[in-house]
Amino acid sequence: MGLIAKTRTTLEMIKWEHSIFALPFALTAVLLAAHGLPALRTLAWILVAMVTARSCAMAFNRWADADLDAANPRTRSRAIPAGLLSREFVLGFTVLTGLGFVVAAAELNRLTLSLSPAVLAVLLGYSYMKRLTRWSHLVLGLALGLAPSAAWIAVRGSLDARILVLTGAVTLWVGGFDVLYACQDFEHDRSVGLYSLPQAVGVPAAFWAARLMHLAMLGLLVWFGQLFHFGRAGWLGVAAVCLLLGYEHAIVSPRDLRRLNAAFFTMNGVIAMVFLGFVATDVWLRR
Repeated sequence: MGLIAKTRTTLEMIKWEHSIFALPFALTAVLLAAHGLPALRTLAWILVAMVTARSCAMAFNRWADADLDAANPRTRSRAIPAGLLSREFVLGFTVLTGLGFVVAAAELNRLTLSLSPAVLAVLLGYSYMKRLTRWSHLVLGLALGLAPSAAWIAVRGSLDARILVLTGAVTLWVGGFDVLYACQDFEHDRSVGLYSLPQAVGVPAAFWAARLMHLAMLGLLVWFGQLFHFGRAGWLGVAAVCLLLGYEHAIVSPRDLRRLNAAFFTMNGVIAMVFLGFVATDVWLRR
């Protein structure tokens, strides 16, 4: 395989376009921590840290799950089971991007460097959670939910407890839509002994669990807005997230999962970007 083709396959493997899920919430924290834009150098290293951390986590997940992916009809076309990339190459890519994340953390401040091993432990540990617990969805949520708290620390060099509310909101948001996504593998997971909420309680109950997670997420966003004294634009952002989540749940049901990819990929990217846009406007208007 040529270099261009291998690069394209690697980007497809790590789903680089899905960085839009966590990145907007990290940038939201950046804007609030800096009361606007931080120094360009800080912003650049935050972006490097976000990209390398996510790439490391996704590559490791594909490496750790290669045999599981090969046994699942939905995932057997992924890069390693399909023979497009070797396990050795993917593991090497994981190590390289993990080192890149640690370098970016070191360039930000002492606390980000000190916490980087713990962050990597969460990011990489998620890949094994489906072998251990039905609540793996919340571990994935935490892996993305760490982004705003980490970004705050990157700007301030310390942690403000208020930003943990946004971490909680993102954790529940991601956990909820991962529960919905796992409904696709309900029968397969039961047959091979993997854990998930749909596997444990059935698809209809899993849908209700996802709805409750997203309702709790909206409650945390309201609390977050109060903590940071949102103006009109900020509250419009919270309202927009509410409406978009409602639409997301309206287009899928336990009896019809055909539009699940649209709900999972398209709508969640829109939700993250819309929230960032309104909060950025709010921060700008209050300067």
